[in-house]
Amino acid sequence: MSASAETPKKPLPFIANFAAGAIAGVSEILTFYPLDVVKTRMQLATGKSEFGLVGTFKNIVKEEGVGRLYRGLVPPLLLEAPKRAVKFAANDFWGKQYLSLFGEKKMNQQLAILTGMSAGGTESFIVVPFELVKIKLQDKSSTFAGPMDVVKTIIRKDGLLGLYNGMEATFWRHLWWNAGYFGCIYKVRSMLPKAKDNKTRLMNDLLAGTVGGFVGTAVNTPFDVVKSRIQGGTKVPGAVPKYNWTYPALVTIFREEGPAALYKGFAPKVLRLAPGGGVLLLVVEFTLGVFRKALGPPYI
Repeated sequence: MSASAETPKKPLPFIANFAAGAIAGVSEILTFYPLDVVKTRMQLATGKSEFGLVGTFKNIVKEEGVGRLYRGLVPPLLLEAPKRAVKFAANDFWGKQYLSLFGEKKMNQQLAILTGMSAGGTESFIVVPFELVKIKLQDKSSTFAGPMDVVKTIIRKDGLLGLYNGMEATFWRHLWWNAGYFGCIYKVRSMLPKAKDNKTRLMNDLLAGTVGGFVGTAVNTPFDVVKSRIQGGTKVPGAVPKYNWTYPALVTIFREEGPAALYKGFAPKVLRLAPGGGVLLLVVEFTLGVFRKALGPPYI
């Protein structure tokens, strides 16, 4: 992968990076999805939160049943394979482009961050409609029958472009998360002792990905809060939405609810994306290792 501090053999083909990212994404979401539901509920609550992480979790189960923790799973599950595939494939693609553009032979910290930002921006264009449907289904007040009901309602009210409500906020959310994630992966890997066997290498990847997931989450949570507010809101004809553009919305939330409101849902988000980031990188690197062995020299 281009985010690695190690010098690769012959780069694997694009399809290998794409497939590895897809497998990793599905593995991560099936493990951690209920935390995403809890996070969204906490972010959509305006004013002082009535419940914390545990309270929100218990309240959902008590009032709506365990199944509600998996409501809205279909859109992100359908999305997860292409989304994560694009993330890692785009990171690999942009890494190669920047190495060539700047005349560097190996990845460095600055290029790792720039590569991550570019991969995040690329990824954001794919995820918006799926994220919008997921948010609408996860909302406590949701009365939609399912994903297709959400899609039909949005298109009927706002047209096809309505499916891209929150595009700008999603762009910033993914740009900053990937910058923190891939930038930290490079840094942590460079600080760890060089792995002499496959088991140690995978453990290093798990650690680097977990740290990257934590830092990426810490950086991008305010943008995620704004995205949830924009996509969770109901448009009133002729009225300007309260939450419309990312940076003005950040100021509005800060002014009306205080700085802590920008980190609503941080606990479930970081509990998902820190270990989730580790799982992502671990599965990606393991899968790429399988591809290298299958393809043989000069990839090994």
